[in-house]
Amino acid sequence: MERIFRNKFSSFSLFFVLFVLLGYRIAYWSNNDANGYNAASWDAFGYYMYLPSIFIYDDVKQLKWVDEIDAKYSVTGGTLYQAGKVKNQETYTNKYLSGVACLQLPYFLIAHGIARLSDHEEDGFSAPYQYALLFGAIFNVFSGLWILKKVLQRYFTDKTIGFTLLFLGLTSNLIQYTSIDGAMSHAYIFPIYSFLLWLTIKWHDNPKQITAVLIGAVIGLATISRPTELIMIFIPLLWNTGSPENRKAKWLLVKRFRWHIVFALLGGLIAMLPQFIYWKYTTDSFIYNVGSKWFFLNPWFRVLFGPEKGWFLYTPVAIIMILGLFFIRKMEFNRSVIVFIILNIWIIISWSDWTYGASYSTRALVQSYPIFALPLAAFITEVSTKQWSVIILTLLLLLLTWLNFYQIGIYNEGILEGFSPMV
Repeated sequence: MERIFRNKFSSFSLFFVLFVLLGYRIAYWSNNDANGYNAASWDAFGYYMYLPSIFIYDDVKQLKWVDEIDAKYSVTGGTLYQAGKVKNQETYTNKYLSGVACLQLPYFLIAHGIARLSDHEEDGFSAPYQYALLFGAIFNVFSGLWILKKVLQRYFTDKTIGFTLLFLGLTSNLIQYTSIDGAMSHAYIFPIYSFLLWLTIKWHDNPKQITAVLIGAVIGLATISRPTELIMIFIPLLWNTGSPENRKAKWLLVKRFRWHIVFALLGGLIAMLPQFIYWKYTTDSFIYNVGSKWFFLNPWFRVLFGPEKGWFLYTPVAIIMILGLFFIRKMEFNRSVIVFIILNIWIIISWSDWTYGASYSTRALVQSYPIFALPLAAFITEVSTKQWSVIILTLLLLLLTWLNFYQIGIYNEGILEGFSPMV
């Protein structure tokens, strides 16, 4: 316990965010009919469907069990868009990739054990499974924040880290996709980014084969969770390349440990094997086109600025994150973070379904917030040099927290859904 609270403000912030996430989850659930609410529905059902298909129903191709479950729990949203029929066959394959299900597996197994020892149905969707998915999401995000705290300790003061964690946890749409829509992919992928940052630092400090394998594995797992997460490869690739001297030193290091590239690729391949095996079994091909489309030359900037889901409008702390990019010029992660953020945002605003369904703010950026935390912390550091900095940061934190909770509240009441996409 002494080690945990050695850095008191950042530790307080970490556990305060956990308290808020748990409290919001419990408060939200108490206002809903538990019998009519299922966490694993709509898109979340697509990510989760692998687990009951494999471990309960032994049916991943015919999906004959879905109709009965849908009639009881309303998981599909009215039609089974989560899976499509394989061409020239009468079997189905999931349109959502399997990485999130891999990350949900420990919580699923715990829930399955609880259901078996209690009077709840072992159907994959009764109360224990719902609780496991939602509280598992909170545990995952807390784990990601804890690792992120360790990463930030390398570069920033305890005060900066504490404020960074509070801004990230209280003023962003992270809370919506942790405490409310926790069974979606975002909360489960979130700690992968924190872990990648930690592994990247660890490899550059002391290159080891196992670290290279793990870097490849976390990138591979993220990629079969959401394919666009593959761009996280630029984090370790461009780390510490911000100046000509650093770039030269970096490539000499890579050249010296060039076999580590092979180990990283091997780790990535192993992590992605479940997806290749699933596709081979359901489609008779190791690679399958799930049908997503992007328009990179004609992106939808309303994803950032529009009244429907605009990131800067509904998550204004995002403006601070972007401004923070101007204050990371001398840091070893500057080039990797800048390139990643630009590519990430461009990909997100170029997807054909720019509304991202029923969502609050720009949900597709939530899982990558550990990367955005670095420029956010840099901005807070810059503000901290000013007089009355603690008062300024506290007032800003309180204002953005109130705004965030107010907007999340009216979103979950269905009010913000009144903004119709202007196609």
